[in-house]
Amino acid sequence: MDLSLSSIAISFVINNNHASIELLTGTNYMKWKQDVEFGMGIVDLDLALQEDEPPKPNERSTENEKAYYAKREKSNRLCLIAMKRSISEHLLSGLPENLNVKFFLKEVGEKYKVYDKAEAGNLVNELTDLRYDASIGVGEFILRMIHVQNKLKTRNIVFNDDFVVHHILNRLLVEFSQIKIA
Repeated sequence: MDLSLSSIAISFVINNNHASIELLTGTNYMKWKQDVEFGMGIVDLDLALQEDEPPKPNERSTENEKAYYAKREKSNRLCLIAMKRSISEHLLSGLPENLNVKFFLKEVGEKYKVYDKAEAGNLVNELTDLRYDASIGVGEFILRMIHVQNKLKTRNIVFNDDFVVHHILNRLLVEFSQIKIA
């Protein structure tokens, strides 16, 4: 079993449905968050991620209220455990020890917003700097450019499709003038 940083931290199999939470390394926050939400949802432990914390039960609370509170507390505790186990140790040190999973998830997101902006800048540079060099096929080159464009779209940085098409064509070598004309 590969235990590198890119290995899967937590894996769930429920009724033949497989969900895994990729280890948060600092460069994959959006994927990690989706994995957490899906993984906790598939094992029905996402109540604490979905609902605000109810008031603590007292002697006047109904059995349903007490049961709901207990279920949410279990969800909160297990979500926190799963999240913390799926974050690289060196990244955990700067995170709060808060016991509320929604707050914890928000803090992790805030920590990685700065990185996401830097990553977006790198993607814009990659899109504008990538040039066809004949080491790969034209189709592969076009797919790389579109892949970068799609990554930017997920960060709400949208380049017009016509611009990207013209940009791709301008990056091709002179030998591909027939493609440019077509």
